[in-house]
Amino acid sequence: MSPDPAFVVYGQPPAALAAWPHGAVQTSPLAPGSAPLSEMAAESLDGAVVAAPPGTLERRYVLALALRALKPGGRLTALAPKDKGGSRLGKELAAFGCAVDEMGQKHQRICRTVRPASVADLDEAIEAGRPRLSETLGLWTQPGVFSWDRPDPGSLLLIQTLPPLSGRGADLGAGLGLLSRAVLVSPGVTELALVELDGRAFECAKRNVVDPRVAFHWQDARTGPELAGLDFVVMNPPFHDGGAEDRSLGQAFIRRAHGALRKGGVLWLVANRHLPYEGVLGELFGGVSLRAEGGGFKVFEARK
Repeated sequence: MSPDPAFVVYGQPPAALAAWPHGAVQTSPLAPGSAPLSEMAAESLDGAVVAAPPGTLERRYVLALALRALKPGGRLTALAPKDKGGSRLGKELAAFGCAVDEMGQKHQRICRTVRPASVADLDEAIEAGRPRLSETLGLWTQPGVFSWDRPDPGSLLLIQTLPPLSGRGADLGAGLGLLSRAVLVSPGVTELALVELDGRAFECAKRNVVDPRVAFHWQDARTGPELAGLDFVVMNPPFHDGGAEDRSLGQAFIRRAHGALRKGGVLWLVANRHLPYEGVLGELFGGVSLRAEGGGFKVFEARK
């Protein structure tokens, strides 16, 4: 069915709690190939359903973008778990000038409103949540992206531990491109696939990593792109899904790295100390060495 350009959905709202028409346009940055909500024309939409993100700056940014894109009289449904921003949704929409019908169901707060003719403070919320060049990081970043406002200590430990790499490689779950930049310092690296699911981080990485050796992939590293015969893989894999710890994520990244490496190729991995990745590493790789520990993190070298 062809998309309905007059209605958008952001994220994966529970279908039992919110309804949207078949063909509604997906706008979440966590859906590769989606249409960015930030690029929707002002007052062009009839309706939107938003699974509101947990971070305050990110959430207000998304709500403001949705309201900006809605026509006066357009309908917005926004919902979130009570303990992940849902308790604030109604007040935030009211602050934009919306009259809100709010209810609770299945541990979620569900807010429905009609976009008024006049809305307040949208530009301020959009400005606070938009991409920016961080003096602290020295990188382009955006609220809502992993470690968006401070260097991730796990990635820094991996960078300090990495030897000069060479040949063809990949950075799985590359985020803003911090690891990729460190890898590319080595002139022996000939190709690097930068793979990232979050479209916001992906767009920032394209600004942060300017190098002709890099191929950029806005994809879930667990399923794509097709990579084979690599000399090395580096990664700081995620271990949260929707705010809940999910150790299978990192294990899936490890399996993906193993499948992409040539025989003798090497995986460099950093993880939180409590995560039990030793089992899957030992199962798949011929040699596994703990190369560094510190600050609650551990760095492994695993050779296929």
